[in-house]
Amino acid sequence: MAEWVRHALWWQVYPLGFVGAYPAREPQPGPHPLRRLEAWLDYAIELGASGLALGPVFASETHGYDIVDHLRIDPRLGDDADFDALIAAARRRGLRVLLDGVFNHVGRGHPAFRAVLEQGPAAPTASWFRLTWPQQWQPGVEPQYADFEGHGALVALDHRSSDVRSHVVAVMNHWLERGADGWRLDAAYAVPQEFWAGVLPQVRAAHPDAYLVGEVLHGDYVEFVHGSTVDAVTQYELWKAIWSSLNERNFFELSWALDRHNTFLEAFAPLTFVGNHDVTRVASRLTDERHLAHALAILLTVGGTPSIYAGDEQAFRGVKEDRNAGDDAVRPPFPATPAELAPFGRPTFALHQELIGLRRRHPWLHRARTRVVHLANEQLVYEVSDGSERLVVALNIGDATADLPVPQVRELLAGAAEIRPPAQLRLEPAGWAVASR
Repeated sequence: MAEWVRHALWWQVYPLGFVGAYPAREPQPGPHPLRRLEAWLDYAIELGASGLALGPVFASETHGYDIVDHLRIDPRLGDDADFDALIAAARRRGLRVLLDGVFNHVGRGHPAFRAVLEQGPAAPTASWFRLTWPQQWQPGVEPQYADFEGHGALVALDHRSSDVRSHVVAVMNHWLERGADGWRLDAAYAVPQEFWAGVLPQVRAAHPDAYLVGEVLHGDYVEFVHGSTVDAVTQYELWKAIWSSLNERNFFELSWALDRHNTFLEAFAPLTFVGNHDVTRVASRLTDERHLAHALAILLTVGGTPSIYAGDEQAFRGVKEDRNAGDDAVRPPFPATPAELAPFGRPTFALHQELIGLRRRHPWLHRARTRVVHLANEQLVYEVSDGSERLVVALNIGDATADLPVPQVRELLAGAAEIRPPAQLRLEPAGWAVASR
């Protein structure tokens, strides 16, 4: 993994929603919407981010994950010149850019699949897909085809095909050459590991500093990293344990997840988060809004590469629903500039700044391990260390003041607590603190 990733902290944006280009199917008149992101880059820096993680920006039929042209910017967003301008604006500010690569499936309107529908089994791209043809095929008859998790609009690629492999290598290299710094590989778990193991080394040969992270929901993370050769995977186990332990007032669940997280860190640095474009926003997920600070304190003091989903730093609400358009509430349009944000999110923004600032001042946290010092249903103290540097994190989600045993600490770095020598921290109800040793 490239050295720069050690310092990476992403601000994740879902562009089609952010600029109000979804669900519109056609480009809107006026300036190209992708340019609106440039007005938010200084905001990302003010937050403390070092990179912009973009959702899909390539030509698609609806939500961005039904791509019809991997080599074209979605016309609802703009064009190549707009992409180049965004990359240049990010570069001037020292921001990295991560792209969202959808290589498990394509939209039905993709030219490779359209050729199949029009030409039948003899189509030159028939090998791109997993197709079942009727015995007596005739023009106008569609084959059966594998799709993504039952979504007929998402046609699964056949990853045994050398043509598909060559296409994905070419696409990834094309946009890295245009200035991107890496790829989030959408639905990486649905793609055979041997496919990634054949593709990613070719990409790294041309772009050795590229960051390649796979979307994996569950399973054996370490085995997937080794088998696929990705740099990292998304840490959904930790995401679930954070909000669930806070809602259930059960830090034993989080303690178990932190032990698991340590085993992952032995092999790789996971992509960590408390929110993204696919899940209910953390401010809506938590049953007690006071615990948003605890969730963020955990995210920004444990090992991994943290990502903040745009709007979470303003305590945006939004609930994902299991229905058509069920993601819309968590993918809303943003105002044209940060100055137009409502004032209600400012305290949450300041909290993010405080903890991200702490994270950036302690880059060793990227591969640090945690050790639980004190554990109860409503209180948790853990030490985080890379072997030489150490911090202590104390959390109280109870409704009473708590005196917690801690390793000897020197000063408070974030949060609020009373240091009570020789080895105790007093936290107020729903209190939290990060201290140095």
